[in-house]
Amino acid sequence: MPELTHRRRLLVLAICCMSLLIVSLDNTVLNVALPSMQQELHASTAGLQWTIDAYTLVLASLLMLAGSTADRLGRKRVFMTGLIVFTLGSALCSVAPNLQTLVVFRMVQAVGGSMLNPVAMSIITNTFTDTRERARAIGAWGAVVGISMAAGPLVGGLLVESVGWRSIFWINLPVGLAALLLTLRYVPESRAPKARRPDPVGQVLVIVLFGALTYGIIEMPNAGFFAVLPYVLLALAALAGLLWYEPRRDEPLIDLRFFRSAPFSGATVIAVCGFASLGGFLFMSTLYLQNVRGLDALHAGLWMLPMAVPTFLCAPLAGRLVGNRGPRLPLLIAGTAMTASGILFAGFEAETSDTTLFLGYALFGVGFGFLNAPITNTAVSGMPRSQAGVAAAVASTSRQLGQTLGVAVIGAVLASGVGSSSYRDTFVSAAVPGWWILAGCGFAVLVLGAVTSGAWARGTAERAAARLDAAEIKEAVRA
Repeated sequence: MPELTHRRRLLVLAICCMSLLIVSLDNTVLNVALPSMQQELHASTAGLQWTIDAYTLVLASLLMLAGSTADRLGRKRVFMTGLIVFTLGSALCSVAPNLQTLVVFRMVQAVGGSMLNPVAMSIITNTFTDTRERARAIGAWGAVVGISMAAGPLVGGLLVESVGWRSIFWINLPVGLAALLLTLRYVPESRAPKARRPDPVGQVLVIVLFGALTYGIIEMPNAGFFAVLPYVLLALAALAGLLWYEPRRDEPLIDLRFFRSAPFSGATVIAVCGFASLGGFLFMSTLYLQNVRGLDALHAGLWMLPMAVPTFLCAPLAGRLVGNRGPRLPLLIAGTAMTASGILFAGFEAETSDTTLFLGYALFGVGFGFLNAPITNTAVSGMPRSQAGVAAAVASTSRQLGQTLGVAVIGAVLASGVGSSSYRDTFVSAAVPGWWILAGCGFAVLVLGAVTSGAWARGTAERAAARLDAAEIKEAVRA
């Protein structure tokens, strides 16, 4: 990639952030619209889970393929293709006649979305080469998630109340088109010096692993354990296949050598836990506010502001802290705040009081605001720039897998607790196990953040990077 002026680098960052905005906004807007969609499409709790998880599942399955493909064929080219497919998928979702076709069109969206965030992060990583400047850029990137969380519930609530739930997909069209035209004009093409070959076997194993695991979790409350047991066994077999097959390839889809770095491994697991907490939190909050409290979509969106505003304010602060002091402090703050939020809901039934509900939302918003920047920065820092797309894709995959599992697990726990009763009568008690799960996810972020950000962890990262660089040099000489 050619050296760019500071102003041009900021413009590239803004264009990449536009792609994150439409993907993140799509998720937060959709959550507010769930009760309206449930009513019009006659969807069960499992049906609502699939409208979210069909998207995040496909996204998680294809992110690493998209990252390696972008490194091979060109990041700008793959990024533009993703914008086109995502925008087209959004248009199709807006005209879906029933739940089944909506789920299919959400999967089309996800195919495009898989080419956006990891590729955009790879573009950012190769554009901002200075460590501190990159950390600040990633902080700004994380702030976009806060913007989407702040604007999503309000925009979604206003659209659902005034036009209908289908209009939530319309907002992706002008943003997607603008990002496409700006990318064509201002983003330079870049690719890895050495092209990575496709890994179709690894890709199929990833799809089987994620798909079978998610299906088993979502369908267990209705079908029973023994009915979904074959899918659980299939997921375990796919995982075993990945662990056996990938190390034997010269250019694997998932380079397991990355995980010799404790910070990288920690960031991966922290991403799964943190975004599982986010997915479950948004899912339960939306159903509670509208189906239990009886709020309309707009007022439910307003109630989400105590969570969204702290996320927006804390994300750039987290980026600056990562740039100046490293990832430990932001991760400790994130884990503490998210754990406290889960305990407040689980142990003190925060939903039953406006004051505790507000405090629980605010604590979660602070925690999630500090989470994103250290995850992303840790995942890509220390890795060879030639593999930036793959490293960023693993981090993005962890986020989407976490959100998929969060919705699947929390939705299954909630469905089991509610049973055939109404949400209004049983929701608060049925949600208690779910809130404890979210508290556990926050505690995992706290512990892993402390363990994987110290001197020992940095040493493992340096050794892993040295091995990767040596392996690349050896392969280049052999070629």
